[in-house]
Amino acid sequence: MPPKLPEFSNSVKLKHVKLGYQYLVNHFLTLLLVPVILGLLVQLLQLGPHEILNLWNNLHFDLIQILCSSFLIVFVTALYFMSKPRLVYLVDYACFKPPVALRVPFSTFMEHSRIILSSEPKSVDFQMKILERSGLGEETSLPPAIHYIPPNPTMEASRQEAELVIFSAMDLLLNKTGLKPKDVDILIVNCSLFSPTPSLSAMVINKYKMRGNVKSFNLSGMGCSAGLISIDLARDLLQVYPKSNAVVVSTEIITPNYYQGKERSMLVPNCLFRMGGAAILLSNRGSDRRRAKYRLLRVVRTHKGADDTAYRCVFEQEDPQGKVGILLSKDLMAIAGEALKSNITTLGPLVLPASEQLLFLVTLIGRKVFNAKWKPYIPDFKLAFEHFCIHAGGRAVIDELQRNLQLSAEHVEASRMTLHRFGNTSSSSLWYELSYIEAKGRMKKGDRVWQIAFGSGFKCNSAVWKCNKTIETPVVDGPWFDCVDRYPVDIPEVVKH
Repeated sequence: MPPKLPEFSNSVKLKHVKLGYQYLVNHFLTLLLVPVILGLLVQLLQLGPHEILNLWNNLHFDLIQILCSSFLIVFVTALYFMSKPRLVYLVDYACFKPPVALRVPFSTFMEHSRIILSSEPKSVDFQMKILERSGLGEETSLPPAIHYIPPNPTMEASRQEAELVIFSAMDLLLNKTGLKPKDVDILIVNCSLFSPTPSLSAMVINKYKMRGNVKSFNLSGMGCSAGLISIDLARDLLQVYPKSNAVVVSTEIITPNYYQGKERSMLVPNCLFRMGGAAILLSNRGSDRRRAKYRLLRVVRTHKGADDTAYRCVFEQEDPQGKVGILLSKDLMAIAGEALKSNITTLGPLVLPASEQLLFLVTLIGRKVFNAKWKPYIPDFKLAFEHFCIHAGGRAVIDELQRNLQLSAEHVEASRMTLHRFGNTSSSSLWYELSYIEAKGRMKKGDRVWQIAFGSGFKCNSAVWKCNKTIETPVVDGPWFDCVDRYPVDIPEVVKH
């Protein structure tokens, strides 16, 4: 029998064809202008010295025209720089690292669950199944009040957890940056479920004796994506106030939100959420450009709250026994997918190279005009970003985004390892992930980072950063300093105990 012809996909290097297409489209103007410039240079070189001198002498310069042209150029240049948004830099950030004494291994968590829910063995078994498949490791932490049997979620205990997390992160940030509390111009604190009076932002101002004219904000009820909402708010404020800095504190206080009922959809957060917090210093001062780690490029926010199903998919409510908890709907992943689709539709044209935008546009037109069953083209976001920080909300969230965005295991490594080591720390998880990438020595000058977060309401928010300088390792004061060498670890689909 004659040998079979090789498959076209195997005989032709389609990967190289795509790379060639991308280079051609992305450098189209350059490739177009180079022959024109070369042609002009050839023509000039063919002219003799006398011809060039005659050409110069034939040019007539009028003083008034020169002055008007110069004035116009100066005016347009000044107008451009005045209307240009101020650059916002991320000078540095700090993550809270829980004390070892607050660690909650699986065995401890399940022992407490069996005692607290002794009359509900099915609920205990359900929690065990969730925990085994959650992607969490044995070193995540819960606040002291949850270690009691039964838990003791008082207002005083909640304040103590807030002080421990927020003050620890703030102290570390002030030490790292050399910032004095009285030099803080803008303070933003976000915590969704614990909103005491006075506010958490007032608590920080009181502790550090900040100035009386500091502009403070306290965001609550905005879910796990509130951290990026705070960054967006800080960016807007830094556009208004020149030569200013902003401190953003992102956390979630677990103590008052530990559910002690038996509704399965409300028990899931108990298995996922853990202690965590981060403090971030932003600045619009040109003097901070050299020492800043990153520059903020984009913030894109998407809100699906107009849809009733999306609005109620993450909902704080009472169960039939009157116990308050967070209900997670079974439609959560589908709604998150729709929110992500809306977000990347807005973000894509701002960050993707022209080659990807053209392919997406051609496919979109083809689906609209020729055949609606055409498979939609998923842009390759790996061409726009070197690093991805996906909110560590749970294994399913990371799996779904990895599949939809066609990311490699290394691209989602920071998210998986953060979930394993620290659990779901809500709005601060993105900063533990960024710290992991730095601790691994992977962050180089010019690298672009995409942070993606989801939150109740339902929201999907994105922030894009560009690295200002290569991050040196080891980061001695980071949350990964004493354990990064053990990572990445293999995380089985089901952890059996």
